[in-house]
Amino acid sequence: MADQGKFFDSPVLNSPYKCPEHHWELDEKGQPTGVIRHQRRPCSFLAPIPTAKGSRRRQQELILAKEGSKIADKGQQYDLLQVINSVRSKVKRWRELPGAQWRVTPETARLLRHWRHHNFSHYRPFFCQVEAVETVIWLTEVAPKLGQVGQTFLQHLEAVNGQANPDLARLSLKLATGAGKTTVMAMVIAWQTVNAVRHPRDRRFTRGFLLVTPGITVKDRLRVLQPNDPDSYYHSRELVPPEMLSDLGRAKIVITNFHAFKRRDTMEISKVGRQLLYGHGPRFTSLESPGQMLQRVMPELMGMKTILAINDEAHHCYQEKEAGEEAKLKGDDLEEAKKSREAARLWIEGLKAVAKLARLRVIDLSATPFFLRGSGYAEGTLFPWTVGDFSLMDAIECGIVKLPRVPVADNIPGGDMPTFRNLWDNIRKDMPKKGRGKQKGALDPLQLPITLQTALAALYGHYEKTAKQWQDANIRVPPCFIVVCNNTSTSKLVYDYIAGFHCQNSDGSTKLENGRLKLFRNFDENDCPYPHPPTLLVDSEQLESGQVLDEKFRTMAAEQIACFRQEQIQRHGHGHANNHLSDQSLLREMLNTVGKAGKLGEKVRCVVSVSMLTEGWDANTVTHILGVRAFGTQLLCEQVVGRALRRQSYVLNDDGHFPVEYADVLGIPFDFTAKPIVAPAQSPLKVVQVKAVSPQRDNCAIRFPRVVGYRPRLPEERLQATFNQDSTLELTPELIGPSKTRNEGIIGEGVTLNLDHTEKQRRNTVVFHLTKRLLETKWRNEDGAPKLYLFGQLKQITSEWFDNHLICKGGTTVAQLMVPQLQDLACERITRAIVAHHDAQPVEVILDPYNPHGSTVHVGFTTAKQSLWPTAPHRCHVNWVVCDSDWEAELCRVAEEHPRVLAYVKNHGLGLQVPYLYAGQPHTYIPDFILLVDDGQGPNNPLHLIIEIKGYRRENAKDKKATMETYWIPGVNALTSFGRWAFGELTDLYDIETGLDRLI
Repeated sequence: MADQGKFFDSPVLNSPYKCPEHHWELDEKGQPTGVIRHQRRPCSFLAPIPTAKGSRRRQQELILAKEGSKIADKGQQYDLLQVINSVRSKVKRWRELPGAQWRVTPETARLLRHWRHHNFSHYRPFFCQVEAVETVIWLTEVAPKLGQVGQTFLQHLEAVNGQANPDLARLSLKLATGAGKTTVMAMVIAWQTVNAVRHPRDRRFTRGFLLVTPGITVKDRLRVLQPNDPDSYYHSRELVPPEMLSDLGRAKIVITNFHAFKRRDTMEISKVGRQLLYGHGPRFTSLESPGQMLQRVMPELMGMKTILAINDEAHHCYQEKEAGEEAKLKGDDLEEAKKSREAARLWIEGLKAVAKLARLRVIDLSATPFFLRGSGYAEGTLFPWTVGDFSLMDAIECGIVKLPRVPVADNIPGGDMPTFRNLWDNIRKDMPKKGRGKQKGALDPLQLPITLQTALAALYGHYEKTAKQWQDANIRVPPCFIVVCNNTSTSKLVYDYIAGFHCQNSDGSTKLENGRLKLFRNFDENDCPYPHPPTLLVDSEQLESGQVLDEKFRTMAAEQIACFRQEQIQRHGHGHANNHLSDQSLLREMLNTVGKAGKLGEKVRCVVSVSMLTEGWDANTVTHILGVRAFGTQLLCEQVVGRALRRQSYVLNDDGHFPVEYADVLGIPFDFTAKPIVAPAQSPLKVVQVKAVSPQRDNCAIRFPRVVGYRPRLPEERLQATFNQDSTLELTPELIGPSKTRNEGIIGEGVTLNLDHTEKQRRNTVVFHLTKRLLETKWRNEDGAPKLYLFGQLKQITSEWFDNHLICKGGTTVAQLMVPQLQDLACERITRAIVAHHDAQPVEVILDPYNPHGSTVHVGFTTAKQSLWPTAPHRCHVNWVVCDSDWEAELCRVAEEHPRVLAYVKNHGLGLQVPYLYAGQPHTYIPDFILLVDDGQGPNNPLHLIIEIKGYRRENAKDKKATMETYWIPGVNALTSFGRWAFGELTDLYDIETGLDRLI
């Protein structure tokens, strides 16, 4: 059994871009055993219980957790975990079929191949994102064609929707926070739109989309789903093949928050005026009709026959059952349940109104698609129409999110649970029972419960160390510390304690009590407010509704609003702050830009929030969370911890995995560990944006062709070959595998496995088979028949190559050339030698039909690598060179000082790729640098010199170089439209300067 500490040393087991192949084993309580299972984690429903072991409440909640994955329908009980695992299994088998057996439209097949295999420049979809869309596609296009096998799942969805969502057809996808639900939405929209445009009579597809969000923040972020948005995901993230982009322009997409479904009063009249109007007669309604409401919310979709609604954070949307559990709730819990029920009612009724006007299908996306408190269902019951799951544990094991660290022990003996694990239970009795508007008398921030003050101090101490690490790493923005409170009284007390407040003296004057946590103080040592207050107080629900701020909260936040408005005046001038930004807009802008350099929230270090913070809040700098409220179930825990899960960096390590990142959590009973683990401090990564500096450096721009293939014009009659050192093939153990292997058991005699028995293969036999392979793979007529009349000439050339350019080392023999892959390797080198000899017949290059050329203008990416070279403005269009070695840094220095070099660029994020064959398989070669040099023909006719820096040259390096010299360079030069090109290698670190001279 593995050491459990390794769960924290290296918890990331899988690539984010491949189907998970390993998972940490969890015991029946959901805790890791330290054992790695070499298979994908099955979908499971685990709810860690935040109370003492053996208690009656624990047993009751455990029963609820097990039953939360089941729902009864007319006497039949569906096991949702079995349904989800079955769908996942069917989709996996379908994914592995050859494309001809997918049973989808050609357009869908093209998109699937693109998402799975396209060489994305920057943002490649995660496996979980592709799988989510595959699930929807399978249920829509494939399952109806599979007879009873497919109907089983469709009938299940119809049954559970008929019970829980009458008149609506919904399916839900469960994706962990930070897994990229926006990308999934874009992929769904692309799939539906392209098919609807090209198959307008197919009722499975539509061009009309209604995206419903829980608040303004998510609504604003989803603008990237509009095809005409400057940052549209379809283009910027290459989610749609170029030939399909024009189809996206016909999509009609409406993005709204569910608050817009509230029917408005069509008469603007005061309360007194309304009473006068009514008089003693019958009252009439002046509210919008459902049709009028929809005409206001989604005018673009009116008249469409089919609409696809996508619910983001869909756990807020459900058809409530008969309420019963509210009678057991009190105080804030009861208030929260009522708000959840009212929001869900408004959301679901809005969708039902749409369903009366058009054929409506609904896709739900949520990290926690569970029924909330107040729904009439047991809190935490999984939506029965859920068909896909990528859980938080899956996301952690794939490195997609941060790993939460929670208290597991303390120095208070006798407790079943650490004090700071479930903080609220230890401070509840000393906290305000009501919100600030209902509170009698003044509350003193300095009278916070001592346990809460200690928790704040303990977590803040670790935050200080983290902030110092970030500062030392030259990261411009600070880490973020968030506090989630139960009501406005608590949030204001905690905010004042942290940031500072003015208290009243006995004589009526006021004095400042500065914040107790130094880095979070909003006032300096002279009692003056900072122009950029580091601590922010927000009421998430008020900000997300889009309505005017409640007067009481406006009063609470008056000082920080004044500071933000003053900062906006300094940035943009008087008119901007006074005329364009309301108080709620300022606070929302401040919150939404936390952790974003150059934005209003850039310097925010601490956020104190009422409620759950904004879902969809995409700050990736959160490193610490303190919960000051009750958490009844795992659902609430995961929602709050989700605010800290977004990674700071998405740069892969040498293993092809994301390095682990941590978020430290107090006050939220969120279980992941079984015993105390002291994890080493993780130094944060400094992320740098590498981009073209336009228009200042546009004179250094370099343009290049995007070559996707070649048409060599092979000679037909007399064949000859010119071999060189790159024609030589060295058979070594590195290339073919070990030639000697020692096998031993625990006891008994060992044996050495070798290749001695293959030496008896005759030379002529090997040459014959090699020539046969050469003729079959390289010399065929247009009808595909081999040009047999060339066999004799090819055999003579092959014999010459065999005798002079085949070297066997390390115990290898010529018999290895009977292996087809090695034969292909030899055939490619022989063919290139023939083509090189007959250079009078130029090679024709094939350009990408949709992207025939690239340029340094389009370079733009972020990197966490520290080996960066700041480029000279007069030599390079791009601001940084990401150096993979000291050799590359030396070439940068030489290029910037060399009088013949006009401009240069590192081929990193540039997109210059060279197709070549290696062992009969297509590969892509990415050269290191492009230099524009004056080779004697003047600066107006520069030579484009492609430079490859090589120390140790493996066999594939020879094929890359030969492809460049034989196919790519001659073919591009024959075009003439891209100027003159050449290729060279530099193989000596201490000879780079003179080596470049020789090349030029």
